[in-house]
Amino acid sequence: MKTELVITGIGVLSAIGQGKADFSSSLLEGKHSFGQMKRPGRQKEIAFIGAEIEELIYQDDSVKKRWRRASLTSQAALLTLMEAWQEAELDHVPAERIGLIVGGSNMQQREMFNIFETYHHKPHFISPTYGISFMDSDVCGWCTEQFNIKGLACTIGGSSASGQLAVIQACEAVLSGQVDACIALGALMDISYMECHAFRSLGAMGTDLYAHQPEEAARPFDQNRDGFIYGENCGAVVIERKETALKRGIRPYARLLGWARAMDGNRNPNPSREGEQRVIQQALGQANLSSKSIDYINPHGTGSLIGDETELQALRDCELTHAYINATKSITGHGLSAAGVVELIATLLQMEAGQLHPTRNLQDPMDASFNWVRQEKTAVPIIHSLNLSFGFGGINTAVCLKNER
Repeated sequence: MKTELVITGIGVLSAIGQGKADFSSSLLEGKHSFGQMKRPGRQKEIAFIGAEIEELIYQDDSVKKRWRRASLTSQAALLTLMEAWQEAELDHVPAERIGLIVGGSNMQQREMFNIFETYHHKPHFISPTYGISFMDSDVCGWCTEQFNIKGLACTIGGSSASGQLAVIQACEAVLSGQVDACIALGALMDISYMECHAFRSLGAMGTDLYAHQPEEAARPFDQNRDGFIYGENCGAVVIERKETALKRGIRPYARLLGWARAMDGNRNPNPSREGEQRVIQQALGQANLSSKSIDYINPHGTGSLIGDETELQALRDCELTHAYINATKSITGHGLSAAGVVELIATLLQMEAGQLHPTRNLQDPMDASFNWVRQEKTAVPIIHSLNLSFGFGGINTAVCLKNER
């Protein structure tokens, strides 16, 4: 009998809402929080547009006090993991049988930049804890300590595909029997103005075209797209065998039917039509699904001039123009390392609601032959969905889901 893997808990944090209830309602209503970013260390000379979380909401003051020394990235991880943990009732799973895969690398750049700005003339005053906190493994450390996770735990980096790579790695950890439940966490990538400038110079991040109209800047798949717009996001999903979930009385969100990773053999940021086509076909093949079986696609869709065109070409090649398609980043912004998990959560919530969120600013689609969800939400039942994430360095990932609700 084939092992069935399911998602039993989700946690999400975004500029449009903290927790799945707020996130889901904002998503379906097409709300946004785009504006000029204000976090210290993220603005210098140029006021970059993005979506920042106004305030982290804690369940009680003792938790807030206990976590105050953690970075923004670690605090976001702890909050999203807590929501997913509680929903999946992981307290009933032995600590040694729980795993954690954190998707992301170089996740705390702004935090380190601010420390450098403060202490580069007086390094002897830097707190000794910096010797721990600058490492990506510190995010794992905070989470495993807080939730007593004693199975495997590690970080996995894949640029903007990191979150979905974490999902795939978590699936394989459960499938291989290393753990009974594994959390895939797409970490909040806290970028500084240095990364903003570099992304801008690469032609990846949006320019000043919409500097005075930040609400119009994020426009994936629109003819007037201008590059991606950053957004603070973090998400966590719990993956386990369906049989173990049902024994605990947990009702799964969806079954993970198939997934794939494919490399382009290219360290540069430019995408590959062939690589994206190949990863889609591999995921569909593992899921034993035809293209016609896919009801909905949650694409990578960043608003990149080259990236969006390449992605649509790959979807055409795979005969997927019939499936409904929208772009979550038009609402949340591009969460970089978190994107793959947050957009998987967006898919799960839409499948559960039987509604697809609007694609903000999709006024003039690049290719009208696709089944776009434009600027109004659409009621539609979804059985099978396809999630895509791509990263710099020629990284392509795809995941197929089946609605269990």
